[in-house]
Amino acid sequence: MSDPLLETLSVALGSRSYDIVIGTHLFAQLGARLQPLLPGKQVAIVSNTTVAPLYLETVAASLRQHGFVTLPILLPDGEAHKNWENLQKIFDALIQHRFERSSTLLALGGGVVGDMTGFAAATFLRGVSFVQVPTTLLAQVDASIGGKTGINHPLGKNLLGAFYQPRQVIIDVDTLATLPARERLAGMAEVIKYGILWDAAFFERLEQDLEGVLRLEQHLLIATIRACCAIKATIVAQDERETATGQRALLNLGHTFGHAIETLTGYGHLLHGEAVAIGMVMAADLSQAMGLCSATEARRIAQLIARCGLPVRAPWFPVEQYLEAMARDKKVLGGAVRLVLVDHIGQASIQSTVPMELIREMIGRNMSPPP
Repeated sequence: MSDPLLETLSVALGSRSYDIVIGTHLFAQLGARLQPLLPGKQVAIVSNTTVAPLYLETVAASLRQHGFVTLPILLPDGEAHKNWENLQKIFDALIQHRFERSSTLLALGGGVVGDMTGFAAATFLRGVSFVQVPTTLLAQVDASIGGKTGINHPLGKNLLGAFYQPRQVIIDVDTLATLPARERLAGMAEVIKYGILWDAAFFERLEQDLEGVLRLEQHLLIATIRACCAIKATIVAQDERETATGQRALLNLGHTFGHAIETLTGYGHLLHGEAVAIGMVMAADLSQAMGLCSATEARRIAQLIARCGLPVRAPWFPVEQYLEAMARDKKVLGGAVRLVLVDHIGQASIQSTVPMELIREMIGRNMSPPP
């Protein structure tokens, strides 16, 4: 009997297309799902010290049951550890255990684990297969889809990496029940982002159904995650590598400001989704100042973010430090900071000629008071 809650959709990238599978109780099925898909029997399960005690053995047992040989690789938990030193730990384990080009890396964890595993897969022996098994809401709706992989540099977030697509993304929403509340709420920032930049009706449904989603009501949760994945799959299929004139850069709504916040506060002080939440409020405020979205729409965006218990004000730093951090962002093109701004709820645009004085004023308006 089929599972009525199971959802499958595809990221259409020609020969590199892959499925996103969303449902419940999927970890016990991993071996059966991956057996016809993977080229070899060696699977390294990359996880972290928080997620592994919860799910590693279930995942490994399912893989072993279907003939796979598994190798666990555990990393420390947190954005502060998304660096070259921990990437090397993955390479060291793969080399020591004689992994081959037919091997697979499986990312079991949140966005940090997924980004690092994907980058390792893209570069180990010039490219091996990898599978995304995201366990956080943020990773399920955003980080695990689309093939962006990488690590942070002390001077900026995700400055080292590669575009490299997984063979499959398997999303078991049961993991969200064990996710700390703060992590779940941080993931809601990326959920809200899709409504702002792409789908006004989805944004309105979030306004109506938010409490049910936050209570993890399964039908609402799966429908919400599916909607986010479908939007991202559509955008990635149109613009896989975030070209200068493509749509994928729209997915960075709030991220230029958010990444600057993460850089200034130190990775891990604020969760990525918390920084993006603040960044989206800043982007909406700036959009209003530019005469794009209305004051009512900017207020609705800030109110929905606040209803999730997410921060809406940036930590205090001198404005010049924010501008310097933004100037190092990946989205700078020809020396100009490209900002994703809100035309109206359901549509965003990329702006590269925003007056610097408006940016300065917006940052000042949206900062907490100095300590």
